[in-house]
Amino acid sequence: MDIRELRYFAAVYRERNLTAAARACFVSQPSISTAITHLEAELGTTLFIRHKKGVAPTASAEQFHALARRIIDEADAARSLFRKPNTKTTVTLGLMRTLDIPRTIALLKPLTARTDIALRLVGSDERADARIISKSMLRADEHFVALWSERYVAALPPSHPLTLKEKLRTADLAGVPLIDRCHCEQSEFFGRSSQRRQTAAIAQSEDWAMALVAAGVGIAIVPEGVARGNPDVAVREIEVRVKREVGLAYRASEPLADALKEFVGKLQRQRRKPDRTGPRRNKRRKS
Repeated sequence: MDIRELRYFAAVYRERNLTAAARACFVSQPSISTAITHLEAELGTTLFIRHKKGVAPTASAEQFHALARRIIDEADAARSLFRKPNTKTTVTLGLMRTLDIPRTIALLKPLTARTDIALRLVGSDERADARIISKSMLRADEHFVALWSERYVAALPPSHPLTLKEKLRTADLAGVPLIDRCHCEQSEFFGRSSQRRQTAAIAQSEDWAMALVAAGVGIAIVPEGVARGNPDVAVREIEVRVKREVGLAYRASEPLADALKEFVGKLQRQRRKPDRTGPRRNKRRKS
């Protein structure tokens, strides 16, 4: 095995999806699949079980992940051990507060790995060289490079009676304590209903909202990435197909720092790559 295969394994473990892992590593999905196959053959065990929505790590993957993560971190430390310090360019990146942790890590890794930049993070409403935001927050003078699209779901305490339903309607939440967040996404879900909402708490962050849900304070409507992978909450679909598109925004009138130019270029190339996993259609040539 090599360090690249370990990085691909760590990305699949984090994303729970081969396509998302390929996007995070800026490679094609077949490259990820081949690396996982090689690792499984070398280790003599199955690391992931494939299902309709992605992959699930096996007990072997859970055990192997800690070791793989340690090897990756030590390799990164060794690589930078003898590098001479150089002049760093400060890059300021604005982050909206509703980003989930796994995707935030995957986004920032290519930038923090650069030894020629000093990364500074600020809120999405502060002055920055570029911003990771929802497309609905895009300003008129900004370009937008799409990264992913995700739906909103309901996060519930695991023992809540509504977990018995596969999909929730607005009427199901009438009189049910809700965790409001300092954002307005829930308005689209509740806007079509005359049912009154019962706010139990207002969370300042997504992590705080999930903690309140897990504690049984109430239910929260959150982006799927925020709820996914949280073992302390149950996730259910909602009847209104509320989605958001997240991407990198930057001013069209100001030149980007070289580090961000490379970063944006990788994102754009990754978005342009054709999906080789879908059905292929035979095209007839005109004579």
